[in-house]
Amino acid sequence: MKRLSILAVALLTLNAAQLVPAAEISGEYLEARTCDVYTGPCFANGEIGISGKEAVMAWKIDEGKWAGQDLSGLGVALIIKANDTLGFGGSFTVKPDKIVAVIVVDDQADAEQAQALVKFVKANARHLTGDVVKVEKAPISLTNDHLSGKGVFTAGKLAKIETRKLAKGDCVCSNETVFYPPLTKVDNAHPAYTVNMTYEGEGLNSTWTTINKRSAFLATFER
Repeated sequence: MKRLSILAVALLTLNAAQLVPAAEISGEYLEARTCDVYTGPCFANGEIGISGKEAVMAWKIDEGKWAGQDLSGLGVALIIKANDTLGFGGSFTVKPDKIVAVIVVDDQADAEQAQALVKFVKANARHLTGDVVKVEKAPISLTNDHLSGKGVFTAGKLAKIETRKLAKGDCVCSNETVFYPPLTKVDNAHPAYTVNMTYEGEGLNSTWTTINKRSAFLATFER
């Protein structure tokens, strides 16, 4: 009887594992904003409605498919500009009603892969991609070192992010916390210090450079 019970448990465990769908696509994610995301309430209150209206979001696919296309090794980025602080969730909720976006796809992607990358971004950031004004191609590179907090992203000369780990001296008021979560669903997200985040492309009627802010997230994703 005991042996039968053990066998039954083993079969149930196996069946349960088979019911969990395997990830279709996975990889690294890096995001930086023009306001602090890891901050204290007084600092956040001083920036809300003034900054944080811009963001650069980047994905690097380690392996997997989307829309029937193998996207392993390719990257894609979403650059957005809003009419108010991008604060979806978190301690302060601000939902801008106008967001324009540019999507940058890896120049190593063929035509079908490029379309799949665009579909991937739109599916994973629906609330940010209602008004995509431009799709561009550029060489994309993204590497995250989660232990050191160092993330480096480049999309040719269009956009870049460089981060480092948050240090003790980055806490000013000792009440810092993650005020704004990442702008898309990700895994293992942790805030980081933005050394530099730049957008120098066209389409948004604006370019920007942000340095030395507690405004980034390193993460992974799996769908």
